[in-house]
Amino acid sequence: MIERQIELGRRYHRQDKMRKLKKKLVAATGEARDKILYKIKRISPYWTEASLKQAEAAAAGTATAEPKAEKKKAAPKKKA
Repeated sequence: MIERQIELGRRYHRQDKMRKLKKKLVAATGEARDKILYKIKRISPYWTEASLKQAEAAAAGTATAEPKAEKKKAAPKKKA
């Protein structure tokens, strides 16, 4: 069980690191951008910038969409 916890810890740390690097990548230009891309590729070799653009588009699409109306739950029925 310890090994699983160690694996999960590594995975969560990688996810946090990727999230931070992606945020920096959006604002970066020039040499700083190349350095961030290098770090991202080291963590995840199959990652592409196209996936970042798709994620941004999806986030923008959900942010502009109207929130769904919440359904009200009926009051519980009393037992006789």
